[in-house]
Amino acid sequence: MQIDIDIEDWPPGDWEALASRAAAATGEGEPLLANPRLTASLLFTSDAEVHALNREWRGRDKPTNVLSFPMLERKELEALAADGPPEMLGDIALAHETCAREAAEKGVTLEAHAAHLIVHGLLHLAGHDHVESDEQAEAMERLETRILAKLGIADPYGD
Repeated sequence: MQIDIDIEDWPPGDWEALASRAAAATGEGEPLLANPRLTASLLFTSDAEVHALNREWRGRDKPTNVLSFPMLERKELEALAADGPPEMLGDIALAHETCAREAAEKGVTLEAHAAHLIVHGLLHLAGHDHVESDEQAEAMERLETRILAKLGIADPYGD
């Protein structure tokens, strides 16, 4: 999977390298995302921009830490051959102020929290969810935890 990255309103840092590592680890944990035809866009932006996106596309008038906009259904992703033209998996947007506040509250670095949210967003693009049931949420959390361990990041859901 290729990640197209745009960075606006985030502090200096090697966000592209972080996103690439997170995407590679996510592809190892969720093999459907390892398809070389896939492309996703990742926007590192402000709370104001994510708030506007959330209001326009989700009908929620507030910022959030990460938004994911899938462009393929999971069954389409499962049927996607490795050979062929590029396929757009979807878009992800991360809100800096919310991410920074949550990282501070959790006592983790902004980089670790951003990596977690990138993994979380990519899994949403692959059709994973945590809204419909506790079982779905627990399965997604376990997958995230395994992927983050590959990056040397502690379980974000641990007590």
